[in-house]
Amino acid sequence: MVIKQISYALQQSIVKCVDKLLGAKQKSLNKMNFITRLSALFLRKSKIQQRHQSSRRPAVPLGSRILTDPSKVFEHNMWDHMQWSQEEEEAAKEKVVENSVVKVRWEDQDKYEREASKYWNEFYKTHKNNFFKDRNWLFLEFPEILPKKRREELKTEERSSEHTQINSTNVFLHKNEMSEEGEENWKKNCGGGSTSVQGYAYNKNQAKSLADNPQGKNCGEELGSLESFPGSDATYRILEVGCGAGNSVFPILKVLCNTPGTFLYCCDFASGAVELVKSHSSYNSAWCSAFVHDVCDDALPYPFPDEILDVILLVFVLSTIHPDRMQAVVNRLAKLLKPGGMLLFRDYGRYDTAQLRFKKGHCLSENFYVRGDGTRVYFFTKDEVCSMFNFAGLTEVQNLVDRRLQVNRKKKVKMQRVWIQSKFQKPLLLSPDNPEETTERGTLVDDCTTNSRN
Repeated sequence: MVIKQISYALQQSIVKCVDKLLGAKQKSLNKMNFITRLSALFLRKSKIQQRHQSSRRPAVPLGSRILTDPSKVFEHNMWDHMQWSQEEEEAAKEKVVENSVVKVRWEDQDKYEREASKYWNEFYKTHKNNFFKDRNWLFLEFPEILPKKRREELKTEERSSEHTQINSTNVFLHKNEMSEEGEENWKKNCGGGSTSVQGYAYNKNQAKSLADNPQGKNCGEELGSLESFPGSDATYRILEVGCGAGNSVFPILKVLCNTPGTFLYCCDFASGAVELVKSHSSYNSAWCSAFVHDVCDDALPYPFPDEILDVILLVFVLSTIHPDRMQAVVNRLAKLLKPGGMLLFRDYGRYDTAQLRFKKGHCLSENFYVRGDGTRVYFFTKDEVCSMFNFAGLTEVQNLVDRRLQVNRKKKVKMQRVWIQSKFQKPLLLSPDNPEETTERGTLVDDCTTNSRN
């Protein structure tokens, strides 16, 4: 409602300017189109600016396509910032109660837990890398993936690109994703998926080793002989947990290959998924290490020490884990972060269409379901997410409910999508000798309830 009011106010304030700028003949034809587009532009820009106004709770950054005219709902595939009516929310709750009445048998639940990796391996064997689209939106919603200097460079490049487009076409054309820019950098500096190391800096020994081995053969062995673990010479390290077939990995690598001193780790407990990543033409062990790992097994070591990661990416992964094991997983991941490191989270939210579509007999426990292929999914609230990460010692930077309306224009079907998008940071200093810091950490979980009302 607030966004609609802002949009309306913007339109009214622009009308007067448009009347002066457009001629009488053009006015009737172009005025409304001009107003609508310019309002959307201002909304988008205002969100981007507000994003950096508060280090505690940034304003909503999740898109700027607002549905103001319900009759135009099928003009686009997705609408942002949807507000649910009380009736819609009550109907969703009733649907969840209905599909949760019949629970999966305990013996089958145990099987799904024990054989979870088998079901995901079968999933990737069937779909390979064709099921999910590449997440080219990552850098828009999670710019923290990259070092600060590289983020600033990309902002400058994006502004320059937009300025060029404005001069050559018109003011309403914008680049909304990083994918095109990343593709250009990839082709220019990395040979479009080749194993060249142009634009990527290691220490002198590594650089010489890679230069002597331009095709990247046995690259992992040579790096291993130089250092104690892959990526040990990097100054900025990223881990993606649950990398799947690489739909986040390769959009990130397109930018990392032109970002000196960075290294990407990615893991999945489905060995078939890791093999898909390693067999991809753009994979190179010079700046990426993919490995099989079950994050639920605390006894399994990571191929690097604790407290060295700058960023952990946890996108549509935690929801696949049994709710009773989630906290231990988050606690372990928090130990991998450097002080000041960021954990970036996105996953399914409570009452998402995917939850409402489950039939009776697929519910494992409250808000936890099994799909027909044996894979499982949980649907979060923002308070649950906040409590988990705060309990692990991480502080909230962002915690949002992303409500969107997804439409199938061909079938004229509307779907209410709900996701949770969050950012949590490991405090720079947490000393038990400092009473103020100890008190602050002890109140983190309580802050979740307070923040949810803001």
